[in-house]
Amino acid sequence: MPLLVVRHARAGRRSAWEGDDLERPLSSRGEAQAEALIPLLAGYRPRRILASPAVRCFETVRPLAETLGLPIESVGELAEGNGQAALLLMRRMAGEGAVLSTHGDVAADALQALTPGLTAKARHKLRLLKGEVWVIESTAETMEIVDHLRQEPRR
Repeated sequence: MPLLVVRHARAGRRSAWEGDDLERPLSSRGEAQAEALIPLLAGYRPRRILASPAVRCFETVRPLAETLGLPIESVGELAEGNGQAALLLMRRMAGEGAVLSTHGDVAADALQALTPGLTAKARHKLRLLKGEVWVIESTAETMEIVDHLRQEPRR
């Protein structure tokens, strides 16, 4: 069963948000991206959905969770600045079918760790944009990005 690592969908600009950044919600475009994750991910039949404590990460996977009837687990290891902890979590979850909703910096740390032989240019092409997903096959010994799920751009 794969791990599905999701970078949270678009949220309002950090600089325009006056409250606690953990409470910053998705924008209307981000809400559409969150809805678009349902057909991308439901077929993988994840058994768990985990998210950073940030509201935008929860909101990104909420439509999927509601569709699948699964709770969203708040996991500090997926919070901003916790790239190494997120990698350890992913290694502990090897073989589980789960969705992990996180942030760009955590995804960048994971990409660096999972693709040590790639050039910076090749790694740049693999980076997760907001609302995108990596499909990661994992065992106790290895983790590999086997697919990069992108949403159709809005016109």
